[in-house]
Amino acid sequence: MSATQFKVENYIAGSFIMVEGKKNETNFYIIRSGKVKISKDNPVLSEEPYTIIGPGDFFGVVSCMSGHSREESAVALENTSLICVEKDMFGLLIQKNPAVAMKIIRFFSRKLRQFDHAITSLTLKTSGEEDPEHLFNIGEYYLKKRAINHAIYSYQRYVQYCPNGTYRNQSLERLKTLKAPFKTPEMPYMKGMNRKYPDNTMLFSEAEPGDELFIIQDGKVKITKIMEEEILLAVLKTGDIFGEMALLDNKPRSASAISYGDVTVLAINKSNFEGMVQAQPQLATRLIQLLGERMWTAYRQLENLMIRNPLGRIYDTLLIQIEKQKISIEPKKPHNFEFGSKELINMVGLSSREGEDLIVQLLEDKNINLVGGKIISSDLNELEKTVMFYKKQTALERQREANKNK
Repeated sequence: MSATQFKVENYIAGSFIMVEGKKNETNFYIIRSGKVKISKDNPVLSEEPYTIIGPGDFFGVVSCMSGHSREESAVALENTSLICVEKDMFGLLIQKNPAVAMKIIRFFSRKLRQFDHAITSLTLKTSGEEDPEHLFNIGEYYLKKRAINHAIYSYQRYVQYCPNGTYRNQSLERLKTLKAPFKTPEMPYMKGMNRKYPDNTMLFSEAEPGDELFIIQDGKVKITKIMEEEILLAVLKTGDIFGEMALLDNKPRSASAISYGDVTVLAINKSNFEGMVQAQPQLATRLIQLLGERMWTAYRQLENLMIRNPLGRIYDTLLIQIEKQKISIEPKKPHNFEFGSKELINMVGLSSREGEDLIVQLLEDKNINLVGGKIISSDLNELEKTVMFYKKQTALERQREANKNK
């Protein structure tokens, strides 16, 4: 990689390269030589207190590509030379060295799986591991809800991926009763890279193995997951990318994708993915921006779940909405959240009774008001300070517990 096209920065041992919390940073780093220590003030569940990285490794990509504050600090452990890549030079970097893009994408994919499992274990008290055996349960859920096409798809995929599975005979019996073929028929829209799916068609089911990612060319796609009931995780639109995690790390799908109206997608499989990244650097840029945003969202969700005071989690949920929209935080700056107390309680995942008691406490804050059923903050700077107080409180409690256990 030519140093004449990308700026080279040198740091002596002990120098800070990057500081957690710094805003509006538009670059990331690739290590040429030396070692760098990456750390966070309050690491979340599933993360080590710090990591040490060396030549060929990178850092600062999430904040650079997502536009959020730096999520970690970086210190040179020895004299270190770095390639500094500005966000607007990312396409050129990929053209010169597509392997860097692939390394970043795979790293993001692994970290997202790690964060998703940590979030699931904190919210559902399970590991969240996907297993094709779960396809039968998905079929049963949809059959009960009379979503027959989705049930058929799940049973067919179970038979395909679990030929010796516990529920194979039951799946075949269900398909026979529903007068459906035992195998998923190859529909015209399932072939080739450019595909059109009719409304309410399952593109893939959670727990089934995946080998394609999709880019929406036209229309919308619902991303759902069954947790006792079907939960709507997102509605994706033109230009959005989904399914990349299964493609990149060979794990079963973590959620289902269902067309929301007629939809046209571009399907990219493992065999043509790397060539496409090299030929179309804008695809890799878009994918890394998307993954960077997802990494930030998952990390903030984990941070929120780890705040021990539930009132602190409510404050932090409000702050996350501000940060998602990249609204500048300034003293005396007001903001109307455009949602009420019930929506806020649902976002935090609290019961109605516990949530209502906490909303009463929240509204005792002179900077938080309920106007016309909508929550309003009169001072975003004070909101941020309050969240920092609760985060520090949690960090101190964790430190005291760690010292007791030594």
